[in-house]
Amino acid sequence: MARIKGAVTTRKRRNKVLKLAKSYWGSKSTHFKMAKQAVKKSSVYAYIGRKQKKRNFRRLWITRISAAVKPYDMNYSRFMNGLKKSGLEMNRKTLSEMAINDPAAFGALVDTVKKAV
Repeated sequence: MARIKGAVTTRKRRNKVLKLAKSYWGSKSTHFKMAKQAVKKSSVYAYIGRKQKKRNFRRLWITRISAAVKPYDMNYSRFMNGLKKSGLEMNRKTLSEMAINDPAAFGALVDTVKKAV
């Protein structure tokens, strides 16, 4: 039986890594050993970034809601508590979008929440 050499597989693996490192600066985009390290590190950063993105958006929505309920003499925590007590289930993203795009409806919602509290 003929001996199978691993050159094709090795080349494919190397080319895949080099393709991912295409826009990297200096020898990180051309030398396999450095490219491999850079790609691995960048994938770690990307994974962490996906988690942080969720955190950051939630923080943004909370800040927006807090700013929107301030003129109604209310703070964020009392607003969310009243929302829960009144039986309205809305997520923070929707609330922040409503506060920006439809202030009249948001004002009516705040009045409903005030009655519940």
